[in-house]
Amino acid sequence: MAGFDTLHFLLAKARRSSFWLWVLNKALGRTVPFNRQHGFELAEIEENRIVTFAGYRRSNYNHVRGIHACGIATIAEFSAGFLLMTKLNPNRYRLIMSRLEADYGYQAKEDIFSESEISLERLQDEVIEPLKSQDIVSVTMESMVRDRSGNRIAAVLTTWQIKNWKKVKTKV
Repeated sequence: MAGFDTLHFLLAKARRSSFWLWVLNKALGRTVPFNRQHGFELAEIEENRIVTFAGYRRSNYNHVRGIHACGIATIAEFSAGFLLMTKLNPNRYRLIMSRLEADYGYQAKEDIFSESEISLERLQDEVIEPLKSQDIVSVTMESMVRDRSGNRIAAVLTTWQIKNWKKVKTKV
């Protein structure tokens, strides 16, 4: 099974089974090693919505024992990027975050959850259709980060540059 097919297989299973969600999180821990050390995990998966989790633990602390601002921004980036990756075949499209903007509202002193969503209509209008006539498009995703008690920790905007791999030119 190829990478994107495996991802969709695991996603379909993980939507209905806590065991398969665990399997998917273990696989992501191996493929996204930066997230593993911070304990980032998928908490909920729906068709157009993803919720990710970061634990209130020492590896995520800042100097005042709250979750570090960069950890909050990263869990939001992971949430939005992973959701887009589930909608766009990463074998066909390159996704790169080109901008991140975070508006922090409350200090994170417990587990946090980042929620991202995108409708199929928005994806079609802002990404799929424009890529038929343009080499590159950008889409901005909003992720809302809340703590376990429901406090608004941050609203994070990530802008993603999306391009067909056939149009990518890299310097050596």
